[in-house]
Amino acid sequence: MKRSPLVLLLALAASPVVAAIPAEQEGCLDCHGGSLDEFTLASGEKLPLNVDKDVFAKSVHGETLGCTKCHPGKTNDHATGEIAFKTRRDVTRAYYEQCKGCHFSNYEKTLDGVHFAVMSKGNANAAVCVDCHGSHDVSRPGQPRTRISKMCSGCHAKEAAIYAKSVHGRASETSSDVPVCTDCHRAHDTVDPRGGALALRTPEICGRCHTDEKLMSRYGLSTKVVDTYLADFHGMASSLSRDKKKGPGVRLAAVCTDCHGVHDIQRADDPSSPVLAANLQKTCAKCHQGATESFPKAWLSHYEPTPQKAPIVWAVQLFYKMMIPFMVGGLVLQIALHLWRVVVNR
Repeated sequence: MKRSPLVLLLALAASPVVAAIPAEQEGCLDCHGGSLDEFTLASGEKLPLNVDKDVFAKSVHGETLGCTKCHPGKTNDHATGEIAFKTRRDVTRAYYEQCKGCHFSNYEKTLDGVHFAVMSKGNANAAVCVDCHGSHDVSRPGQPRTRISKMCSGCHAKEAAIYAKSVHGRASETSSDVPVCTDCHRAHDTVDPRGGALALRTPEICGRCHTDEKLMSRYGLSTKVVDTYLADFHGMASSLSRDKKKGPGVRLAAVCTDCHGVHDIQRADDPSSPVLAANLQKTCAKCHQGATESFPKAWLSHYEPTPQKAPIVWAVQLFYKMMIPFMVGGLVLQIALHLWRVVVNR
């Protein structure tokens, strides 16, 4: 009995969707789908020769990319029983530049990053594309976001462990609002934090989230933190050090991470927070040697002057807001009257 096109369409829609693999991959997976043994390299390391067909089918390349796109030297008669690579790292590095064929713009960014700079100096362990994205199991970037920090922890375990205990790290498991590694360090053109350039950009980096009114309203946080910082001595001096080409790492004043921490940022009311009132003296003393217990009281922090907070500063500001227009207006009036008198008495 023939089924109508509508019935067939409904049946197809109800059936589970299975990722398809092009014919070329099927040919390769006849051998590499589980029938091959591991290859022992000269270093003694084992090189897996099999690819999990289901994992590859679910990857972003599974339905579109042929094997020879990344392995151009491989054909049906390539099995010679020999592999030219001595270590597994040699294998990874050998296929590093294959990605640029499709992802040239991102590859070009890596040339300005710290990982490429370190690799150029001879460090064979510097991260390349496969280290971050995977090989046969490449997923869409940032899915899930928690994968990013876990991936970075493969090389930066110490920093990752500190971040995991921070206010951002703890929240990253359940919220997509908080930053992960690449939000601050960027992905392909990662800046060397030791050079000082990243530190100078922290007000801009932190400001991306902390000036977002919709985002900050969810957590009851002020969006004035960047404005109040830039209006303060620290912010003004930091801005000057960005304008002047004084050399890497030279800063005139503290930036966000100097007070709040880097990977270990905590809530401002957390007992371990360096910006908690009880801990401020120690925090200030990092730059201001000999800072006394009353030293932090001379700083407004991120507060805007009000009759309740810093009433003297608020009164002085109010005085100048009234006095300056009065004086300038009086000066303009005096000049106008003088000109009028000169014209009338001519």
